[in-house]
Amino acid sequence: MELIPLKKSDARFLLLEGLHQNAVDAIEKAGYTNIEYLSHALDEDALIEKIKGVRFIGIRSRTQLTEKVLNAADKLAGIGCFCIGTNQVDLQAAKMKGVPVFNAPYSNTRSVAELVIGQLILLLRGIPEKNHKVHNGSWPKTAKASYEARGKTLGIVGYGSIGSQVSVLAESLGMNVIYYDAITKLPLGNANQVPMQHLLSHSDVISLHVPELATTHNMMAKAQFDQMKTGAIFINAARGSCVNLEDLAQAIENNKVGGAAIDVFPKEPKSNDEPLDSPLRGYPNVILTPHVGGSTVEAQANIGLEVAEKFIQFANNGNSTSAVNFPEIAMPQQANTHRILHVHHNRPGVLSNINQLFAQHNINILAQSMMTENEVGYLLLDVAELDSKLALEHLNSVEGTIRLRVLY
Repeated sequence: MELIPLKKSDARFLLLEGLHQNAVDAIEKAGYTNIEYLSHALDEDALIEKIKGVRFIGIRSRTQLTEKVLNAADKLAGIGCFCIGTNQVDLQAAKMKGVPVFNAPYSNTRSVAELVIGQLILLLRGIPEKNHKVHNGSWPKTAKASYEARGKTLGIVGYGSIGSQVSVLAESLGMNVIYYDAITKLPLGNANQVPMQHLLSHSDVISLHVPELATTHNMMAKAQFDQMKTGAIFINAARGSCVNLEDLAQAIENNKVGGAAIDVFPKEPKSNDEPLDSPLRGYPNVILTPHVGGSTVEAQANIGLEVAEKFIQFANNGNSTSAVNFPEIAMPQQANTHRILHVHHNRPGVLSNINQLFAQHNINILAQSMMTENEVGYLLLDVAELDSKLALEHLNSVEGTIRLRVLY
């Protein structure tokens, strides 16, 4: 068990994939100076070696924190995904090691929404194909197959933080907005929630904004494209696994789908020098972008601050609020106390055993907070400084303990 209080000078941070300088500045301002910053991702073997001794690791979407990598992380206390998604992390393996995972679910929503609006306008006007022809020497000045966004119907699949922002922006253009979501959602503006089949058959533009789940895997395939209006436009800035690209390519080839914009792919290049392997390459009415929906200067700056602040709160106080795989606790700091973090298997009697042990040995609990999530429980304990050594001895003997650490 790890029973050494965390010293800021010993808390090693590993930040990968060129995270925004805001993240580094915020962590340093909080007093954590042992920071290694790399501009690129690491493959599994390199990561296994590099992660040894690391307390906190910050990544984007290319770094894969597999169970094998996490098993090599002997000191890891927290993971920060400086992006929306967390599918690059084995969340279950991290949880069972007592390691919370933090992300930035809202900081780049505006950037993604703006990209979608820009793409739908370009595709409605046929700009990608016209641009290509002008570059190659022709002058296709015509209004044929060129449409305004105003008056068209936008169907949004997934009415979360991004989908709802797309909805608001689209309405400001004069579009009619309908949306489908697995649960009932209160609409913004004049949008209307409809069944999926209705959305597919009535939308001039369909934009996908769903998470990566078993239920969303290939949710847009031949059957769905066949139900769409002939000539409708399809946009995916959600997750690559949600769309069968071979079926989409066939629908474009048959002119069932009038154009598409794809920003995410089932398998994406591992470096900027590697080409994309996709059946959609080469179509003049298809916009392919390299997963840049949230990649704006403003979004990356906001993400850097958001995730860094979550790191700092957890490192300073043990607060796990907004962790995606872990019980959420926030407890204010008290003077003249030692704070102990106890992660344990979620089973009946753990808290009762701890309290009985403390009572038997006259250890006074000055503050206590516990939450559970599925298999794991997370307990924060504040005890008097004089009692902390004895408290640790007894906590170490509690059956079901996964991880035990003195925070301060």
